[in-house]
Amino acid sequence: MSDTDNIIAELESEFVELYKILKFEGLSESGGSAKQAIAEGLVSVNGEVETRKRKKIRPGDQIDFIDHHIEIVSKSDD
Repeated sequence: MSDTDNIIAELESEFVELYKILKFEGLSESGGSAKQAIAEGLVSVNGEVETRKRKKIRPGDQIDFIDHHIEIVSKSDD
């Protein structure tokens, strides 16, 4: 498949650590495997390869991991 899977992730807090996004969105089996993928340079944030597992991800950030594109938005309190 060459199509990218687009995901919108809503944050309930000011930020979340990068590895947790991959884990919570079901893109890695565990936090450990998410951290390994990040360390191996398989994840980019806002177009730049990111190797910091605990990088703070905030609304407006864009994450790419394999065939997945994740857009980070703030959860609205409707």
